[in-house]
Amino acid sequence: MDTQNSKAMYRDISAYKAGNTGTDYVHHFDSGLPGPHLLISSLIHGNEFCGMHAVTHLLDSGVRPARGKLTLTFANVAAYESFDESTPFASRQLVHNLNRIWSDEYLQGESDSPEVRRLRELAPFMDAADHILDIHSTSLDVPPFWVYPDAQRNTALAEAIDVCGLHLIMPKGLGSGTPLIQFRRFGDAATTTGAAVVIECGQHFKPSSAKVAIAAATRFLAHFELIDAEEAERLAGVEAQPSARRRFELVETHVVQTPEFRFSRPVVGFEVFSKDELVATDGDKQIVAPFDGCTVIMPTREPIVGREAMYLARERA
Repeated sequence: MDTQNSKAMYRDISAYKAGNTGTDYVHHFDSGLPGPHLLISSLIHGNEFCGMHAVTHLLDSGVRPARGKLTLTFANVAAYESFDESTPFASRQLVHNLNRIWSDEYLQGESDSPEVRRLRELAPFMDAADHILDIHSTSLDVPPFWVYPDAQRNTALAEAIDVCGLHLIMPKGLGSGTPLIQFRRFGDAATTTGAAVVIECGQHFKPSSAKVAIAAATRFLAHFELIDAEEAERLAGVEAQPSARRRFELVETHVVQTPEFRFSRPVVGFEVFSKDELVATDGDKQIVAPFDGCTVIMPTREPIVGREAMYLARERA
């Protein structure tokens, strides 16, 4: 497991706290000209550093929209600041998974935690945005990939940015809570405008994940013409490397039920199982592949009861 870079990838972000919106760690820029309102979200999970590097890069570079509006957020800073290089995965969240609670149940309910309080602070900014890029990374070392609800507006955006060719499409949502990209109208299948996508940039602590995040963020802005393509490539610092597209659709989400959860064989992500092949056991329960070509995506690095064990997906033709 690549954790040796975790300390090097971490940085003090306190200089970005004040922002200019009255909400800590939220920065907003209005060109004063017609155009879409784009929002780039980082640090939804506190140990996913790549998005932080993308947002700080944009701020440090003085990026301003040529049209429309731009909002940049550092989401779960409290979890981020709990980082300890001896246990680098532990700073993912403090109480709640901030990417599973984007629903009115938490916004308007009686639940309370650092993540729920931050959700309530950030929700007005997400509501105001026309399009959202939510930047994440993975605990295990797999190639970058997109994740988004099954809507043409999302597919078109991910394909236009084209920093990677792998796509995980969610026909019925995530199945284990409400992520940011399903927040209100962004998760409404009847809505025809407003794209919201996740880019999983690679392993949390690999420097390459930051490069992917920066490339995705700058090309997101260029796609909607908030900056021009030449500026995007200069800011990205790497050339576009489009790859052949492969699309997977999420079929089942499995959550760890017992401390005895075990995979039947070592998995990192994108391993393929045959129909009825044993994928994992969870106490007395056997989880078998429901179809041929069943692909395991984002298997848990460390099974924790109540958190996702894995996603089972089918590759689309």
